[in-house]
Amino acid sequence: MPELSWRHHALVQALLSRGPLKEDDFHQVFMGVTGKSPGSRKQLFNEYLLKINKELAYVQFELRGCRNQYDGNVYYGVVNNVADEQSKLGTKYSVPQIAFYKSIIEMIVQDANAGSISTIDALNICLDNQTGMASQSQGVASKVPPAFRNFTMSQKEKTLGDLVEDRWLCFMPEGNIGLGVRSFLDLRSWFHSNDVPSCEVCNEAGVKAELCQKENCTVRIHKYCLNKKFSQRRVERVCPGCGTEWHLPVSKVEAEEEDEEEEKVNSRTIQSQLTSLGTNMRKRSRNYKTRVDTVEVGASQASGSDRDLRRTTRSSVRLT
Repeated sequence: MPELSWRHHALVQALLSRGPLKEDDFHQVFMGVTGKSPGSRKQLFNEYLLKINKELAYVQFELRGCRNQYDGNVYYGVVNNVADEQSKLGTKYSVPQIAFYKSIIEMIVQDANAGSISTIDALNICLDNQTGMASQSQGVASKVPPAFRNFTMSQKEKTLGDLVEDRWLCFMPEGNIGLGVRSFLDLRSWFHSNDVPSCEVCNEAGVKAELCQKENCTVRIHKYCLNKKFSQRRVERVCPGCGTEWHLPVSKVEAEEEDEEEEKVNSRTIQSQLTSLGTNMRKRSRNYKTRVDTVEVGASQASGSDRDLRRTTRSSVRLT
């Protein structure tokens, strides 16, 4: 059984007390505890996590990393690997609140394109169907627990606020409700057991993902996985399942970056052309000067020869 040092304890305590931490924040904690950078000492960082998880496995916990599917950021947190009745005793939520939360999750994962539901749809969830005790086909009256029947609208609103505060859910920019980072950390096995389709690239549940444009094709890929997969210009942008062309939406920032890159390329091309033109002009100037000098030298030599010839002729005349 591995023995953890105070440094390992400090890392676990930071996650337990502060909740899931963004990768950069957790790396800062690691640097403060060990004095080593996870960026340059990746192996050491992984060894710390492996040793911690060997110890946490005895109590069925795990220090896990996940990616928030809405913003693409990586988070680290400590999660419970077992969802039994005993573990439910440790939660502050009541049975109707847990059923309400599960109903919200089921609605969210049905539409990967949106990856969220409206607040109105969440508040209108009826818990009568969550007991699994109704049998209308046999004409038996539904046996709905009083706690479910009496779960009022105000209780739903308060539960939503608590779930968002505890980061099980989150409010989206457009006002909808999505999954929180703690749900992405804790519900990995739940997504798998409930047949939530996985991303074709990273194999994680595609809660918020882009769908293939071809009808009846079930391939879905996270936006950040798409950007990584199709980041190279020469890579063919097609669906890995059916081969249909995958149209990537270009954001305003990406369009501006492409325009800037195109301007840089054009500027380099123009500069290269100007440099080449200047070089040719200088060469032509040197060649022209050489030709002029040659002509002048030849003319000068010819004049000198004529003068010498005239002197010789005059001398010959005098001798005669």
